[in-house]
Amino acid sequence: MPACLNSKHTARLTTVGLFMGLLLMALATHAQQVELGGGLGGMLYKGDLAPSLNPRFYRPAGNLFFRYNFTRSFSMRAGIAMGGIKAEDRVSSDPFQQARNRSFRTRIGETTVDMEYFFRDFKMLRRVKNWSPYVFGGIGYMSYSPRNEGGPRVMYPLGVGLKYEIKRPWSIGFEFGTRFTRNDDLDGLGKAAGAPRLASGNPALNDSYTYTAITLSYTFYKITCPE
Repeated sequence: MPACLNSKHTARLTTVGLFMGLLLMALATHAQQVELGGGLGGMLYKGDLAPSLNPRFYRPAGNLFFRYNFTRSFSMRAGIAMGGIKAEDRVSSDPFQQARNRSFRTRIGETTVDMEYFFRDFKMLRRVKNWSPYVFGGIGYMSYSPRNEGGPRVMYPLGVGLKYEIKRPWSIGFEFGTRFTRNDDLDGLGKAAGAPRLASGNPALNDSYTYTAITLSYTFYKITCPE
């Protein structure tokens, strides 16, 4: 093989080796801060067809997330979720809803970024059982189908949760959060001007939905000497 090819090959191997070394150093530096997980649960709609949360309209959903623990109390989480919502006027005791007799099913996909605050520190001691309640809030973007009006897709997740480290590095959790939207189109009843009363939504009420889930996550701990 010509000498010039040998030098190029050596240079590439050196570059790849340096890159891998820097990547491993970065992972070691950020160990105990990076966490990956997912959850299974469901979504529940609140709006014109269900002014209060009705468990009979609960629909399955799932999510995946990446969490970065800045400190033992503050974290940032980015996630995606897919699920659905539904409701029916016919189950309501309200005469107006019974006369309207509308129903809907909507598929929802969402991407969210949250800031989380944990009330208890997660200690890195060997035999400590770590657990903590937490609160979270952030911003998100949703896609939904069918989509009639084309209202804003931005929403604002806000909620509470509980995280428990069952066996390091694995943790389970339970979470309840509401997605507050700025539109009235998730149920197909928009605020169109001139629309018949029975085909129009309440202009003072935007649609929202909750997401509850049981989660499982894995934290990338750095290996240390036994205590």
